[in-house]
Amino acid sequence: MYKVDLNSDIGESFGNYKLGFDEEIVPHITSANIACGWHAGDPTVMAHTVDIAIQNNTAIGAHPGLPDLMGFGRRRMEVSPQEVKSYVKYQLGALTAFAEAKGNKIQHVKPHGGLYNMAAEDRDLARAIAKGIYEVDKDIILVGLANSELIHMGKEVGVRVANEVFADRAYNPDGTLVSRKREGAVIHDPDLAFSRIAKMVLDGKVEAINGEEIEITADTICVHGDNPEAVEFVSKINTKLKAEGIEVAPISQIVA
Repeated sequence: MYKVDLNSDIGESFGNYKLGFDEEIVPHITSANIACGWHAGDPTVMAHTVDIAIQNNTAIGAHPGLPDLMGFGRRRMEVSPQEVKSYVKYQLGALTAFAEAKGNKIQHVKPHGGLYNMAAEDRDLARAIAKGIYEVDKDIILVGLANSELIHMGKEVGVRVANEVFADRAYNPDGTLVSRKREGAVIHDPDLAFSRIAKMVLDGKVEAINGEEIEITADTICVHGDNPEAVEFVSKINTKLKAEGIEVAPISQIVA
């Protein structure tokens, strides 16, 4: 039987500013990527989001980003590998405290936004992220863009890795994500998103934005929690995956 994880980036509200649909999304996912206060989120939001995940038996993951609240962590920054490793440790440590206070553990780490995209291409940054995780807890899984440097360096360092694909994003021919600045980068049609996901999970392929078919590995599927269509997206994808005989399960049950 085919098996895949369904994840979403949540816990991205900050103070009086609400972002996303966490309560509505979490019941439909198996793994939650929780913001750790640098690109979004704050201690109160982190605590509340951990509670929501536990109440829904959803696995908890840290979603560390660059120190850029105003840019929501999506802007690229000039940072050294040593800085990146420290950033990951710091944010992972913060979320670990909230999880362990409730008798839970961190299942995975998924870098956010600019950090994710930079490390997907930069071997040194990817290695730094993997080492940061390994030095805290080598059993924590590193989630990275499918077939990217994050996956390669995670394996080299010795942490388990999960290849991530996106239900609502378009791909370049080299397997990277199309920039959000480009038209067609974000997919809004849930039926189109599901047909792409089914092909990725069952056939290991996806159509790039230029029409070329490329190979891809799908261990976990991301639906962004800040999209207006996010709740409909994740609900339909969960239902349709199961209807196709694809089991939806946490990352820890999928990667060796």
